[in-house]
Amino acid sequence: MSLLEEKIKGLPLNPGVYIMRDKNGDVIYVGKAVVLKNRVSQYFQSSKKHPKVQAMVDNVADFDYIITLSEKDALSLENNLIKKYKPKYNILLKDDKTSPFIKIDMREEFPTVEVTRKVKKDGARYFGPYMNGIYVWDIVAVIRSAYGMRTCPKKLKKGGRECLNYHIGLCSAPCTGRISKEEYARIVHSVTEFLMGRDDTATALIEEKMNKAAENEQFEQAIFYRDKLNMLSLLKERNLGDLSGVVSLDAFAHASNGEYGCVSVCLVRGGKMMGVRNFVIPDVSLSERDAIEGFMRQYYLSSNVDLPPQICVPFDSGGEESDTLEQYLSSVKGCKTEIVTAKIGIKRKLIDTALENAEDYLVKSSEKVKREKDMTSGAAARLAEILGLKSARRMECYDISNISGVDKVASMVVFIDGKSQPSEYRRFKIKTVEGANDFMSMNEVIRRRFARAGESDSKFDSLPDLVVIDGGKGQLSAAYAAAMSEGYDVPMVGLAKREEEIFTVFDDEPIVLGKASYPLRLLQRIRDEAHRFAITYHRNLRSKRYRSRLEDIPNIGDKRRAVLLKRYKNLDNMKMASEEELASLDGMDARAAANVYKFLHGGEKDE
Repeated sequence: MSLLEEKIKGLPLNPGVYIMRDKNGDVIYVGKAVVLKNRVSQYFQSSKKHPKVQAMVDNVADFDYIITLSEKDALSLENNLIKKYKPKYNILLKDDKTSPFIKIDMREEFPTVEVTRKVKKDGARYFGPYMNGIYVWDIVAVIRSAYGMRTCPKKLKKGGRECLNYHIGLCSAPCTGRISKEEYARIVHSVTEFLMGRDDTATALIEEKMNKAAENEQFEQAIFYRDKLNMLSLLKERNLGDLSGVVSLDAFAHASNGEYGCVSVCLVRGGKMMGVRNFVIPDVSLSERDAIEGFMRQYYLSSNVDLPPQICVPFDSGGEESDTLEQYLSSVKGCKTEIVTAKIGIKRKLIDTALENAEDYLVKSSEKVKREKDMTSGAAARLAEILGLKSARRMECYDISNISGVDKVASMVVFIDGKSQPSEYRRFKIKTVEGANDFMSMNEVIRRRFARAGESDSKFDSLPDLVVIDGGKGQLSAAYAAAMSEGYDVPMVGLAKREEEIFTVFDDEPIVLGKASYPLRLLQRIRDEAHRFAITYHRNLRSKRYRSRLEDIPNIGDKRRAVLLKRYKNLDNMKMASEEELASLDGMDARAAANVYKFLHGGEKDE
């Protein structure tokens, strides 16, 4: 009996999560099970399987499992492990775009309407997503025209005159006190109700402004409002009037072309169809139900996705597994939802809309998906072949940054399957090297990185398939010696910038690839990313050092320090400025300028 057969025989009948590993120990699949023994056993039975499932099973050399108290706990753990390991055979969400949202920060005294593509947990209210930039700006144009809510930058400047927006009726000018806080709060309430589909006063408000402009013979202004009315009419065409009281829901559909799958979600918010989002999934072996439910587990845990009161699916939503998913999503997002089957009526039409989008997206995006695969996971696999490695799936790249040996730092960036993984990035301050010695600095960093791995540090426990060093043979030799000193014989290459030659540890002759080859481009991307990350860290440290020195100057507080650093960047540039120039800066005065000048010049004055 093989090791796998013994482990399968000993599996418990509890719910839990199973973790499949290949011969290198890398995690290639994470799954959850109501009954661990039943679920895992299915993979290794002799029944016919989809080629992709069989390919995964053929690569399984071992597996681990974790028992959980409930299936709900298994869902949560599965999601966390997928995020951590990014397994090759799991569904990893890839959105077709980053959709815009409308943001209103209710904590401000006079909130503004903003358009953003990043949703943060910052206490503001977000409405959307809107499926393209033109549509979201149409919404903003209606808000300005109907309600006069401001769209200018957050900070209000006291005093001054009203801007053009006020004079043409697109802003209520809270910056100059033209409206009270209470009146403005009522406007904000109306706007939020409008965005949620619960307020339909915008048409009447814009019509009133249009008629008034026409009466005053302001015909250009009247035409402007007429255009906004037409725009509002088009927006209203997206309203779904026969939803039987359900005005916020998501409708899901799944399609496959035999090579890739696509899950699409049709969003309805406030009785308005907001559009469809399309996501490519790599596993075409999954059933419709498994693909959609597996997708939803990741999709709704994203910070920029809200959970609607109802989720419509094209399959039978009954059963213990669906109930568990429903409870899990409700508990994680803090609001209740219901997963329902849609077979007829408007909800079925929404699912059909999502399905049409999924099928169309697969046709339109197949070349794009193939090209991206060639540039990422395909490039990593080809690079492994060129270097004679088993794998180059996890790549780490290191770079050193300093100026004349000051503020020496190093970066470690990680690419998995050819894609950057910022959560895996690490940075180092050089501790033992004097002066600008890049070879010894690289030696220190690599030694520390693998020493942490030897100590089972969770931040460094994932070992690379390939280490890339920014530099030639010298830096590469120093790095390899450091890894070996810690007991790690890790494949390494150095990428020299001038000719983009690839140096290996045991060969003096470099490998030269075509400038357009995907493996070389992958190496260049990870090298450039390591350089960017190191430079950013170095600048941050340098800025903090300059800022701390400026703290010793009398009458120079945070605002004046910020002004000085923004203008001069560093103390050397600042020292070249005259006392008069310093005094002319915004927020500075003669006394503060004299203090800065005296501090920088040690009390000496220019003759």
